[in-house]
Amino acid sequence: MTAEEARRLFERHGAILSGHFLLSSGRHSDRYVEKVRVLEHPEVAMALSREIASWYPAVDVVVAPAVGAIALGFAVALAAGARSMFAEREAGRMSLRRGFLLSPGERTLVVEDVVTTGASAGEVFELVGATGAERLGVAALIDRSVGPVGFPLRAVLRLDASTWDPGACPLCRSGAPLESPGSRYLSDSRAGTHSKEEAEPSTRS
Repeated sequence: MTAEEARRLFERHGAILSGHFLLSSGRHSDRYVEKVRVLEHPEVAMALSREIASWYPAVDVVVAPAVGAIALGFAVALAAGARSMFAEREAGRMSLRRGFLLSPGERTLVVEDVVTTGASAGEVFELVGATGAERLGVAALIDRSVGPVGFPLRAVLRLDASTWDPGACPLCRSGAPLESPGSRYLSDSRAGTHSKEEAEPSTRS
């Protein structure tokens, strides 16, 4: 799948939005990727997952940060013939719970949906390394990072978008309504109010 084919797929399903958005990192942006619009179609999700799985030979385990990347991580694991796990935030840190265990030397891929700051994916990448498992890298649907993320990253689509600190956001100054569609804010619909369940700068756009 080429980058142009991926872009057309996301646009066809209405997954790339323009406007004024509050990102899970707390920054504001003029573009947002609603990745669930492609993941809601199992055949599309599997096509994207097979593409990601094809980049890494012999994957033993896929680990995704909860909650937004769990479905994608499962689909990639299915395509790769690997086990599927997810990391959750506990006491402010990403951890493997629910009996999930990684063994030293297991070829492990971290799967994220959208990388913006790289915070959550980076934490999971470090978590995997601490177990002694072999880290294959981080794979994502969308890379919208604006600088080094600190880990090997490959994405289906690179999306360039402007982001600003809230105090410097020109869209705020223009009075454009702010939307907060990310999963981090589901427990509180007020823009800018952070969910305690995901109190870190996540990587979802």
